[in-house]
Amino acid sequence: MFNGALKREAIATLKSIQGEYESEAIAIGQASEQLFELRQTSSQKIFTQVEGYINSLANSPKSFDKTFDEYRTSYSTFNEVICAIEADAELVNAQLGGGATAGVLAGAGVATLAPTAAMAVATTFGTAGTGTAISALYGAAATNAALAWIGGGTLAAGGGGMAAGNAFLALAGPAGWAIAGTTMLTAGLYARGKNKKIAEQATSEAKRIQSLISEIVAAKAKTFSLIDLTKRHIDGVKTLLRNLRKHAPINYLDFSTDQKDILAALINHVYSLSILLNKRIEL
Repeated sequence: MFNGALKREAIATLKSIQGEYESEAIAIGQASEQLFELRQTSSQKIFTQVEGYINSLANSPKSFDKTFDEYRTSYSTFNEVICAIEADAELVNAQLGGGATAGVLAGAGVATLAPTAAMAVATTFGTAGTGTAISALYGAAATNAALAWIGGGTLAAGGGGMAAGNAFLALAGPAGWAIAGTTMLTAGLYARGKNKKIAEQATSEAKRIQSLISEIVAAKAKTFSLIDLTKRHIDGVKTLLRNLRKHAPINYLDFSTDQKDILAALINHVYSLSILLNKRIEL
């Protein structure tokens, strides 16, 4: 058959690139969930410990109150996104169960996205296809925008849209992200098209996915960088707080110069965490 080898080679290349994209999608999903868990730790546990320690001191500086107020504001913003997505995620998944999207998902054999996974994506990444910050969206809108990006952009922009995002980021496993399968975007054409036409479309699709791989790899690197920075500040808080609890007096007026410096460094870590809590990876 004319151009049969050309078709087979093009399809094999496309499948290979799809596999690479799936691996990167899993990795960035795991990274975003890791960052989300770190942020929850810093907002729910670390901050409470520091504030409790400061409140236990006699004559603690009032200047620290500003830092705590800023952290509370940051946490409120972070928590609003979490609560909204948690409340709406089931609705989104129910909507994904009908219409054309259901057909795509059924063909791919994928599960719907769980609230935790949706929250991880929406609180990690920056802008949706509309140019609006994903972090500024809430609930279903944030979930849809995040999934559309993972799927290669909105349908209007020529990307795979939300359905493709779900196909690449189906829920499974302890990390919350895994691939249950993908749908070849030109599967119908493979069954009935001419070899040369199929080869051309497969090659074109492979190039598109390859460009998306570059974007997702860059975003993954930024996510890991943000994870590392957040970890350093969390570790800094733990180390300094442990030092002060063990060695510092209960009255701030009795602190040595070194102990005051340690306490100031502790507060600086808290301030940095308040900024990092809602920092997004711009796409």
